[in-house]
Amino acid sequence: MERLRYQLKSLEKIPVKVWKSSADGCRHVAQSIALAIRQKQQEGEKIVLGLATGSSPIQVYQELVRLHKEEGLSFHNVVTFNLDEYYPMQPDAPQSYVRFMHEYLFDHIDIKPENIHIPDGTIPMEKVESYCTAYEKEINAHGGLDIQLLGIGRTGHIGFNEPGSWEHSETRLVRLDAITRKDALKDFPHEEDVPYRAITMGIKTIMKAKMIYLLGWGEHKAAVLMRAIEGPITASVPSAFLQKHPNVKAHLDQSAASELTRFQSPWLIGMCNWDEDLICQAVIWLSQKLDKPILKLTDEDYAENSLSDLIIEHASAYDINIRIFNRLQHTITGWPGGKPNADDSTRPERAKPARKRAIIFSPHPDDDVISMGGTFLRLVDQGHEVHVAYQTSGNIAVHDHDARRFIEFLQETVNGDHEKVAGLQAHYQSMIDFLDQKDPGQADTAEIRRIKGIIRRGEARAAARFCGLDDAHIHFLDMPFYETGSPRKKPLGDDDIDVVAELLEKIKPHQVYGAGDLADPHGTHRVCIEAIFGAFEKLKGQSWIKDCWLWLYRGAWHEWPVHEIEMAVPLSPAELRKKRQAIFMHQSQKDRPPFPGTDEREFWQRAEDRNQATAQAYRSLGLAEYEAMETFRRWKFED
Repeated sequence: MERLRYQLKSLEKIPVKVWKSSADGCRHVAQSIALAIRQKQQEGEKIVLGLATGSSPIQVYQELVRLHKEEGLSFHNVVTFNLDEYYPMQPDAPQSYVRFMHEYLFDHIDIKPENIHIPDGTIPMEKVESYCTAYEKEINAHGGLDIQLLGIGRTGHIGFNEPGSWEHSETRLVRLDAITRKDALKDFPHEEDVPYRAITMGIKTIMKAKMIYLLGWGEHKAAVLMRAIEGPITASVPSAFLQKHPNVKAHLDQSAASELTRFQSPWLIGMCNWDEDLICQAVIWLSQKLDKPILKLTDEDYAENSLSDLIIEHASAYDINIRIFNRLQHTITGWPGGKPNADDSTRPERAKPARKRAIIFSPHPDDDVISMGGTFLRLVDQGHEVHVAYQTSGNIAVHDHDARRFIEFLQETVNGDHEKVAGLQAHYQSMIDFLDQKDPGQADTAEIRRIKGIIRRGEARAAARFCGLDDAHIHFLDMPFYETGSPRKKPLGDDDIDVVAELLEKIKPHQVYGAGDLADPHGTHRVCIEAIFGAFEKLKGQSWIKDCWLWLYRGAWHEWPVHEIEMAVPLSPAELRKKRQAIFMHQSQKDRPPFPGTDEREFWQRAEDRNQATAQAYRSLGLAEYEAMETFRRWKFED
């Protein structure tokens, strides 16, 4: 055990705590901060907190607010300094970090306004340098930072210290990396609205903090976190400088930690407790590393790649190869709803009942066809009772020009009573006037959001009908958490869970499909799957739910690793083309939707490339060759 700890420490140069969920990790960090605040209060001293923005710390702030309101945590002795702010940026702009901090923390606690410090994005350019010097001096005048909260960007930045930032940098004006600006697009209406600069604390400023918490949630952060934690210290990954800090801890969820060696290839660290899942992971890793089909791997291949223990403990390479090859072979099925009158002992799905009731939950109005359009078509064609449930309206992802086009269409179709027509014309014109005068980042009115939601509904209906459904099997849930009119959403609430539970209880499905892709840049997929989990928990006492299987698909960002796939549905070239046609029904998302993420490809291209890459991965392991594959993982609920 000591040897294992030593090897792990030699790889992970920043101490890491891995949590089952981001909520658990954020709760722990918030309670640690609260404990430090209370200890300083008992000593009659102030505490200085360095605070971050972005999605990573939001749940930390929510827990601190809860502790204030429900457990009497006071912030009267707290002084805060925020890491950064866009430049230029008005404090009341929707994207400003001033507004962010007040929305998520300051407006809900008893902190003194004079104790809040956030870089000023309105300072004239000629005064920025002196302002940054003064900001640095103010931190030092308060005795430096006691605790610094950090997120991490995909470039490895902390604060806005982009690649190339020097170790001894202090508070200053910086130019933002192109990747960082693309990541920021989720908060801005257009790419040209994203600022090119920001004011940020420097690496040296951050490193002087007495305690640092680095937060990382989600698979999209996994690669850069591995580089920061296990890689060399280099200015090209500024977060790697944290390896030099004497009191830093990284708090990650399982997805964010997935590329650390202890999860990716634990056999390289030391002895493993081999179970069938880990054996499968190791064999696939070895096959891909050596670019050899599984059935061609030899005892020497295992021995020369740190897997000799596996051979010694379990069997020869030949026996292991056969076992894992058969396991993967059994994941492949052309019958996602189960094959009637067939032996289902090695199939992913049950043969009975032959005609199943299935619900496909789609977080946005197009995730169903993007992520599992081929499987959707198969389920309908094979005679199952298929329902699709669109969890959110998706209204923020409609361009203003599309909304205007539909409003003008309504204007031109109005006829009848002159007085009524005049009133409708004026109403439609007021909406057009709003769009014409709308400021960048300004939230839409409720009526505009309704129009945009109707556009998405129409496209979703068209795609679902193309897949063979009638309107009685198409459901729009309009979950309340989403309806804020901006990319920032409300936390998951009981109302969100209830609307999902009501549909489940009404249909009593044998199969449920949900989005297990947590890399969605807005976090909508995460909230939507948590609502499904919450609904299952709420309904777990009902007899039918014990026979209901939940299959998780992934969206347009990532695919399941091969060793985690439990059902792979092959698609022919014709089926792939038909899936593309279903995606094309979502015309408002064609070419370039308002929030495309960091991938330049269109959604249909991402989907096809991903499905074809999965088929190629299976082929490279020595299995049959298919045009494309959609994959799923079954979620097992704990009693």
